[in-house]
Amino acid sequence: MEVPPPFDPEAFKRFEHQGWVEVAPAYAGAFSELTLEAVEPLLAAAGVGAGVRLLDVASGPGFVAGAAAARGAAAIGLDFSATMVAEARRRFPAVEFHEGDAEALPFEAGAFDAVTMGFGMLHLARPERAIAEAHRVLRPGGRYAFTVWDAPEQAVMFGLVLQAVEARGRAEVGLPAGPPFFRFSDSEECRRTLEAAGFSGVQARTFPLALRVASTDALLERFLSGGVRTRALLLAQTEAALAGIRAALADLARPYLQGDRAYLLPAPFVLISATRL
Repeated sequence: MEVPPPFDPEAFKRFEHQGWVEVAPAYAGAFSELTLEAVEPLLAAAGVGAGVRLLDVASGPGFVAGAAAARGAAAIGLDFSATMVAEARRRFPAVEFHEGDAEALPFEAGAFDAVTMGFGMLHLARPERAIAEAHRVLRPGGRYAFTVWDAPEQAVMFGLVLQAVEARGRAEVGLPAGPPFFRFSDSEECRRTLEAAGFSGVQARTFPLALRVASTDALLERFLSGGVRTRALLLAQTEAALAGIRAALADLARPYLQGDRAYLLPAPFVLISATRL
């Protein structure tokens, strides 16, 4: 895998934090029909059941921690966005949620049997630190599992939007640079990084998933209401460029039109799991 160019991790972290503060109320409506499909496989990979002490990092609206609690686990959720924490507490008032940093977890070493993260790795400035922190708070033999979207060639939901921006918009719009969004879609990169952090038995499995949308404009609206990096990229376009992006996206998505009813866009995800040595 290519080494990414240098970037300012603190600037990127501030950018992501502000984005998740802003989109928290709309995120679930934009993408939960997809992310909810990953919850049960994620919990199964982490061995979460009755009595298991679970920390769900980047807990967002609380779906993973809430489902774990329903299994009888002692679940705690943590997110760096205060508005996301408020949303999770509203949805799951019986579950404990904290505001905190994935890169500096406020828990003692060995405090948990399992640590999960649903699609949060994509938004971290220093993912290696978050992985190291997950390792620290796990007991020996504890399970770690997280999900990411597959590469854009397979996750067409993302790939088409990025292609449309490349075709008719501007990719360089002055946003803070960050780690490669699809870094952990690569199973070998996952294995190398987790083994370096002290994990063993690393597995990466891909699960098929697809998003059904009525129109390509509806797809863009999901990113504009519930995304962060792609939302910021789209909002930074001129009015003329955004109109061009919409037109390009309609052309690119035509092969995924189901009759004349809706678009079915592949959005597979990768589930990575490992054991703390």
